[in-house]
Parts: sequence; structure tokens; C-alpha cells
Amino acid sequence: MKKIRTRIPPSPTGMFHVGSLRTALFDYLFAKNAGGEFLLRIEDTDRKRLVEGATENIVKSLFWASIPPDEGVTLDANGNLTQVGECGPYIQSERLDIYQKAAQQLLDAGHAYYAFDTPEELDEMRKRQQLNKQPTIYDRAGMKNQYTVGDDETKRLLDAGEKYVIRLKIPEEGTTTYTDLIRGEVSFENRLIDDQVLMKTDGFPTYHLAVVVDDHMMGITHVFRGEEWVSSTPKHYILYDMFGWQAPVHAHFPLLVNEKKQKLSKRHGDVSVFDFKEKGYLPEAMINFVAFLGWNPGTEQEIFTLEELIEAFDLEKVNKAAAVFNDEKLDCYNKEWMKRLAIEDLAERAKPFFEASGLETGDWKLKDLVKIGRERATTLADIPENVRFIVDQPDYAADMLVWKKADVDDAKDKLAKISEKLTEIADTDWTEERIQEAIMPWIKENDYGNGNVLWPTRVALSGLERSPGPFEIMAVLGKEESLERIGKALSKLS
Repeated sequence: MKKIRTRIPPSPTGMFHVGSLRTALFDYLFAKNAGGEFLLRIEDTDRKRLVEGATENIVKSLFWASIPPDEGVTLDANGNLTQVGECGPYIQSERLDIYQKAAQQLLDAGHAYYAFDTPEELDEMRKRQQLNKQPTIYDRAGMKNQYTVGDDETKRLLDAGEKYVIRLKIPEEGTTTYTDLIRGEVSFENRLIDDQVLMKTDGFPTYHLAVVVDDHMMGITHVFRGEEWVSSTPKHYILYDMFGWQAPVHAHFPLLVNEKKQKLSKRHGDVSVFDFKEKGYLPEAMINFVAFLGWNPGTEQEIFTLEELIEAFDLEKVNKAAAVFNDEKLDCYNKEWMKRLAIEDLAERAKPFFEASGLETGDWKLKDLVKIGRERATTLADIPENVRFIVDQPDYAADMLVWKKADVDDAKDKLAKISEKLTEIADTDWTEERIQEAIMPWIKENDYGNGNVLWPTRVALSGLERSPGPFEIMAVLGKEESLERIGKALSKLS
């Protein structure tokens, strides 16, 4: 059986989009589930829209998401771009001679032709077709091309350096049918398929020629892409047939839309993978969330490791309907994954966000800060802000110390008593668990009421109305600092 080979072929015309990440993830999961290979090819033939640094961003996004390519454009041990594999080059601008030979093969076989129309003439053609309510496809019989001017004039124009494109000669009759793994059988009447440009005036191929040539030469068995390419696929099947090649299997995934059902795009907010990375989302959460955009395992399980996703992934469970990118759902995944990571691992990942926040952690152990800061955090970027009260002693109004069912005198009394009780706890026993074991029975024995004691204590320690619990805070602050902050609270009440 032929080894499964999938690929992601992004264009470096911008930062790597979450929609492309979804396609790459499905490519990766499908290949790995079958023991196959996942490739990265860079399709940089649209020279006018290239963005500097975009290729590096694409590759680094895949590595960040823990789905690096087995072959193609990748990173070396030093983090620099390189190409790995026997089917290269894997950057299309380095394969121009291959495409030119393929185009010439089609010309020689009568499957393609030269066209000399100017952009203005093509605009007039489209306006005329729209006015007459005709399909807006290239008018082979009415425009300036090899068929209307003849072979001799074509040769003269080429020798004179006239600008030209090479177009695909679509059969005028019949239908082109292919089977989509998600949508089933798809058919198009050939008379409605455009004579697609294959080679542009700048000598670069269009997507349509390059993708067919590259997928064949790189041994790609399965092509996955967004549903916007459904109507282009018959052109590709026609090309495969003209070359005498077997076409790979195709699957077109549903659109990604926002909660207003608009196609996900940069106009509607952050959509690049690095936007989410820089906001403090974990790759585990991002991959888990993205996997569910159009796919469902058919079980109640929602939290998946990458290994579990590989095991569970099945194209038959990919939906046809558009997938909604829900920010709140992503937040839930991120919160869950922050709880699941070992605290040492989470602290290491949070370190850049502490540095960016300007929070001076001093002698505080980052691990301790992260442990207390993650409880109410949605992203890694929230953690430094959540523990700012630990590092910088807070200021607050005295009336915050008063529990809603008590008064100032009660707050003073309970703070004084808990301070005295806390001094009895040995320094060696100063942990969250031991403090709680000492205080909670004491509150109950004296019939003080939890809120009467714990509310003013927590405010004294944090200066906040909403914060982690007092025992967690005290464990991080240490005995001396905790008692000092309770003492300051008593001073405020006095």
C-alpha cells in the first residue's frame, strides 16, 4: 500500500492564519494516524503580495504548535530555515524550470495555448459577459490568442517579445467529476470551467499549474484544503488527466467563521497563530481547540493531547457545515490546559510574560507565583497581573476589610485573633495545607463564621476584593510577610 503523504502549501503573503493551522493539523493528524508523512511546501509565486518574514512565521508557527513537517521547508538545529527531503526544492520560486517544462509539455500536446490579451481587454470582456448575463470565463473564440490569430502570428508575436500568458484548454463538452472525501461526488460542466491561466506574464506559474505539478512530483496522496477551492479542483483533475498522472484524493474542509457567521479574516480581529501565541495561549490548548473546528470525535471527550488526537482522527467525522471560531471556547481550553501542565513547565512558559510585564519578582520563586496566579488566569499573560499584589504591597481602602455581615470592630477583632493564631504555626509547617488545618477547625471551635475571619484576612493579604484564597496567599508570602500585612490592616482599621 502506498505511504500516505499530505502537505500544507501556504503562501508567504502574511502571517500564518488559524485557518491554515486547522488544515495543517488535519493534514498532520491524518498522516500520522496512518503512519505517513507530512510536508511543508512554500507557494511563493504571487510575487506582488510577498511579505518579508512570512515564511519564517509559517514554519515557526508549525513548530510552536508541535506539528513540524517531516519533509520540506523546516528549521535546522539552530532555528534557521532549511529544506529537507528528496523531492525538493520545496519553495516554488526555486522550481521555475520545472513548471516551464510542464507548460511546454501541455503546449506541445495541444492542451494549452498562448494568449496575448491586455488587462484592459480582459476587463472589457468580463463587463460584456456580465451585461449579457453570461458566465465570466475566458472567451477563447473572441479574444486575442493562439486560436484566433493563428500559429504564424503567434510565433511572430512571441519573437517580437509580446507579453503573453499560457492558458489551459478546457474541453468544451462533457463533465468533470471527482470524489471529495467530505462532500462526496462533485461534478462540473466543462463548458462552465474557465481556461485558467497556467503561466503568467512574469514567467511564474499560477497556483493551478504549480500545485498539480508539485503534488505529483512530491508523491502527495491526499490534498486537504478549504472549501473555497472546490470549484478549482476540476481544473486540477483535467490537468492530471492531460499529464497522464493519477490524481491524489481530495477533501475540502468547511469555512471558519466568527460568531456573526462572517468568514474569519484579519478585518475581524486577531487570526494569525502568533497573535494567539503572543497573547499567552498554550499550543496544547490551541491545537485542542482548532481540532474541534469542523471535526468531532463522536464522544463526550473534549480535552485531547496531540497523541490522542492522532489516534482519534477520522475524516468521516469532519462536518460539511461552517465551523464557528468561538473565543470563549478557546479561553476554556486554555484555562484547562494551564491547570493540567506541571507547575515547573507552566512557570517556564510564563517567564517571558513576567519579563514583558515589568514585574520585578525579586526573591519570589517564579513557580510559587505561577501556582497562585494561574487559578484566575485565562492566558499566560494574565498570570503576572494576577500576582502583582504579591510582589508589590497593595494599597486599599480600610472599609474593604469589613465583611458584609459584620462591622469594623468585628474585622479588627478577627484580624487580631487570627494574627495571634498564625504566630503559633511553626515556620517549618508554613504551607497552604498546614495553615488551613490549623485555622479552619479553630474558626469552627470558636463559632466565628468563615466570612468574618477569612474575608478581612484575604483583603489584608491581597488588597483585592477578588483574589486567591488566604491560605494560598500566605503560603507564598511566607509567615513574616503575612503577619506584617495583617498588622498593616489592623493599623488601617485603627
